Amino acid sequence: MLRFSPILAAMLLCGCSTMSAEREAAHAASAQGVDTPTRASALSAARGAFRMADGHHYGSMAMVRQAADGSLQLVVTMLEFPQGIYGMHIHAVGRCDAPGFTSAGPHWNPTLRQHGRLNPSGAHSGDMPNLTVSERGIAYAEMPLRGELTGEGGLLDADGAAVVIHASADDERTDPSGNSGTRIACAVLTLRGQPEEPAQ
Repeated sequence: MLRFSPILAAMLLCGCSTMSAEREAAHAASAQGVDTPTRASALSAARGAFRMADGHHYGSMAMVRQAADGSLQLVVTMLEFPQGIYGMHIHAVGRCDAPGFTSAGPHWNPTLRQHGRLNPSGAHSGDMPNLTVSERGIAYAEMPLRGELTGEGGLLDADGAAVVIHASADDERTDPSGNSGTRIACAVLTLRGQPEEPAQ
């Protein structure tokens, strides 16, 4: 299982030097043979630390970048996480109350589509590709987001948003969540400059 630096863990948990933490996490993933795509020029707009139902952090984080043209990108780094393929979605409420994380609500879906990127009637704005965690317990992924950052129907509207990892892979067709199983990890997304909301 991957062992990561205490400095990185401290930055992820306290919110210090977010971009430095992201660079170090990406470097760790790359060093372990996990693909780290080339970044577009963009700034961190929101972030959150993943927590498991038992409160464990695993040193994993989610970040939303916003480019100069307003386009959004979700960046997910998983460290010391169990190997596997997991469904991953952005949910419509910024709450991660353990153990079931049902407080995060349904998927972010301002366009009222069905679930699934392979569904002809899909997809939700919060439908993300499956996340593959290597045998070393790490993953790094960058994914474009469709929608606005703030405002009515935006990612971080009045009740916020959370990134949720599910126990099983998403079939990317079945409404409402691709048969991806229970919610096992959750990260509340917080706008840059605002204090991170602790999970309950």
